[in-house]
Amino acid sequence: MSVNPAPSTDEERLAQLGYEQELHRRLSGFSNFAVSFSIISILAGAITSYGIAMTAGGPMAITLGWLFVGIMVTFVALAMAEVCSAYPTAGALYWWAAALAKRNKAAWAWFVGWFNFLGEVAVTAAIDFGAAITTSAFLSLAFDMEVTTGRTFLIFLVIIIVHGLLNTFGVNLVRVLSDVSAWWHLVGVAVIVVILAVVPDNHKPVSEVFFEVQNATGFTFAGASVYAVLIGLLMAQYTYTGYDASAHVAEETHDAARAAPRGIVMSVVVSVIAGFVLLFAITWSIQDYEAERTTDLGLPPAQIFIDAVGHNTGTFLLFICMVAQWFCGMASVTANSRMSYAFARDGALPGSRLWKKVNPRTGTPTNSIWLCVTLSTLLVLPSLWNTTAYLAATSVAVIGLYIAYVMPVFLRRMNPDFERGPWHLGKWSAPVGWIAIVWVGIICVLFVLPTASPITASNFNYTIFAVLVVLAFATIWWFASARKWFTGPKQNLIEKAHHGEQTMPTEN
Repeated sequence: MSVNPAPSTDEERLAQLGYEQELHRRLSGFSNFAVSFSIISILAGAITSYGIAMTAGGPMAITLGWLFVGIMVTFVALAMAEVCSAYPTAGALYWWAAALAKRNKAAWAWFVGWFNFLGEVAVTAAIDFGAAITTSAFLSLAFDMEVTTGRTFLIFLVIIIVHGLLNTFGVNLVRVLSDVSAWWHLVGVAVIVVILAVVPDNHKPVSEVFFEVQNATGFTFAGASVYAVLIGLLMAQYTYTGYDASAHVAEETHDAARAAPRGIVMSVVVSVIAGFVLLFAITWSIQDYEAERTTDLGLPPAQIFIDAVGHNTGTFLLFICMVAQWFCGMASVTANSRMSYAFARDGALPGSRLWKKVNPRTGTPTNSIWLCVTLSTLLVLPSLWNTTAYLAATSVAVIGLYIAYVMPVFLRRMNPDFERGPWHLGKWSAPVGWIAIVWVGIICVLFVLPTASPITASNFNYTIFAVLVVLAFATIWWFASARKWFTGPKQNLIEKAHHGEQTMPTEN
């Protein structure tokens, strides 16, 4: 393989990868980081799924579990970032898979793409539904509104439609809101932590904050408490999702080969630190564990805030979380739509011609934005009948996304010809990559296990079925039809910037 001269501009690098610059390139390195940091959103995931770890594992799963999972996720982020630097394109994960696979390039791209696409739809659904739960709790505290499943669903609808509209207006608005969001998260966490440290009369002993184990799962076998802690890691693992957004907006980012990988890694590292401080403060402020775990508000941290610092101040803290979650969902719709646009650009979605259209005025893929909004809404619909739907959406989001995250990392380890981009891990590349792969294998097993006993229809963990449905859907469609026409990423430049025509980008 010959080595290309280093491209002097982002557009030239994109042309080398086979694409014409269609999206508007207006994001700075900070804005790129801000999109991923907003989607990870410690004030969203860690707040809305806090109850999962309160039930399974307790304080130990919440605080030490957060740190442990954060370290493992940092390995995944580092391994992904190295690949991102070599291929800074909106298709990201499935594009990388096609470029790195030695054989069956199109098949690898197809399966990674579908897991990524459905994982992102699930994560958008889970974020905005979580935002609706938090908004319901806030409205209940501020205006005495009764929390019902129907009202929560209506609030979800309003939130996701607003997110669709805001994304439709163009990348400039997205950039401004993402930058504001990053600061809102950092300042918001600081405010919550200071108030929870200073105001409450009573705090939990610090030893309990780190080492107390709670098991309200109903499992009583020997070692059930260890099992509960492991199940409770879902809270942290679910929160650490969506940082692939930095890669999906690479075609809209300046100096993408450096800024996008940096965005991936820094969004995780900052979240690990800020999230740990936040979770320590909340857990330290627990006044009545069981009453707060089973609160009528449907959101344990909201009850913890109220009990620790009083009704008005507690409602204010919840307001900070609520706004952060609105920002988080907006950034998720951004990333989701860019991935859908890229996948449609390569003909992989039903009706691709419609979803790959870019609005010439705003430079955004308007149709794919509304596709994502619609699919996420369909995924949340079952919540009207069954609350397990939210847990299933979080688990599917975690497993679907992490399978998509780690496949290109695995293919990169299997490909000795991989040519590094300007941002790379040097001699640490192999150990970091293999740790990431092993960790994802562990969580794929962990999060399909039963979460409550006795197992009933309402508490059954449906994740395995949801993941199998995705796999079966992609597999049947592949063998029945797609393998005949899906060739992997198609390049939209007729005149190639190097080596003339080629159907699949090989890194030269």
